[in-house]
Amino acid sequence: MSDQPRRPRTSGKPYRRPKKDPVRILAFEALRAVDERDAYANLVLPPLLRKAREKEGPENFDARDAALATELVYGTLRRQGTYDAVLSACVDRPLGEVDPPVLDVLSLGAHQLLGTRIPTHAAVSATVELARVVLGDGRAKFVNAVLRKVAQHDLDGWLERVAPPYDDDPEDHLAVVHSHPRWVVSALWDSLGGGRAGIEDLLRADNERPEVTLVARPGRATAEELLEEDAAVPGHWSPYAVRLTEGGEPGAVAAVRDGRAGVQDEGSQLVALALANAPLEGPDRRWLDGCAGPGGKAALLGALAAQRGALLVASEKQTHRAGLVARALEGNPGPYQVIAADGTRPAWRPGSFDRVLVDVPCTGLGALRRRPEARWRRRPEDLEGFAPLQRGLLRTALESVRVGGVVGYATCSPHLAETRAVVADVLKQYPDTELLDARPLLPGVPDLGEGPDVQLWPHLHGTDAMYLALIRRTG
Repeated sequence: MSDQPRRPRTSGKPYRRPKKDPVRILAFEALRAVDERDAYANLVLPPLLRKAREKEGPENFDARDAALATELVYGTLRRQGTYDAVLSACVDRPLGEVDPPVLDVLSLGAHQLLGTRIPTHAAVSATVELARVVLGDGRAKFVNAVLRKVAQHDLDGWLERVAPPYDDDPEDHLAVVHSHPRWVVSALWDSLGGGRAGIEDLLRADNERPEVTLVARPGRATAEELLEEDAAVPGHWSPYAVRLTEGGEPGAVAAVRDGRAGVQDEGSQLVALALANAPLEGPDRRWLDGCAGPGGKAALLGALAAQRGALLVASEKQTHRAGLVARALEGNPGPYQVIAADGTRPAWRPGSFDRVLVDVPCTGLGALRRRPEARWRRRPEDLEGFAPLQRGLLRTALESVRVGGVVGYATCSPHLAETRAVVADVLKQYPDTELLDARPLLPGVPDLGEGPDVQLWPHLHGTDAMYLALIRRTG
């Protein structure tokens, strides 16, 4: 008998080994990591791309291949809700009964068919080849049959079929059309204050690929230096911001490699700048970042503090994240201290600081452009889990600042339960405080609402949906 493995029988056709497509295999591996390990695509993709370049060689895996793999992963995750609705109409069983790896392949195929310019025949054949490699011939036939049904209509045609009419159910219509969970649509709509145009603009912005934004850390780098990079343009609002408009690689920028600049959303920069520039009564010598990990705001605050001869204390509860903060602050031109401490059980005396920032843990609904998978992981009950911590951190911040000093409460979520509700609840316990008008501290930034707090938006400001309230201790 032969030692060779038996090849599957076919209908008279010779067996053909499936072609391995490194781009689509990489995209599939990334989606599996997101699904199986609750990984984030922005953390999973870089090592997978490096591995593919090393394995395939630059002649077989170039920048265009990396760009396509990135688009397949992020596009599939962003539009997952829409594609699930389409696939549900093409599969003869509930999607929950489809094996997750098969569903990932189907979603990749749906994105190529409905969300890219890849020709229909190429999208189907490439995805079926991927299925043969990662799933086997049997399930590849199932993938082929489903994708041929998906290919019968374009995206608009499918949305007419699977999305309920807006007039019948506005929130469910928007959830399917713009690929957000219904509860997230409802929460964002409440935060915006109503109106169809605004919520549709926001949901569209959440589905767009954000530009890479750099920050030039004062005293160490300048925006002018960063603007010498290819495809670099000034930021919209922060004097330290520079945008890489063609998906540039931050690691290729010398100032970023040296730690003199970093990757930081412009909304995050504006929060740090507003706190640094808020009017004080009295000395301005000690600053605290009470939730400092992973270190972006701390690095900017440390550089701003150094310009005034102030000390920054950067506190982070988790030891490994405190290490990231220390790395971000390494080389800071002024004095600083990094400590691993629980922000709700401070390692410092009350009234020790002149300025305090707490950028509290939250649902992250303001950064769905950058972490599209978060919209599918979060649940309404997560809000209850964060609420005690958010209130505890703000209370500690108010007790840590001296009379006449200022606290900045910030979060990367526009959900009212994580923003105004937290501030209002805590300030009831601290009558000797006042809310400052944060809007003048963001000069040139339009559409900041009625104040005194500030809510930034992707569709209005091109930033993450950062929230900021500034509070002064008056007694």
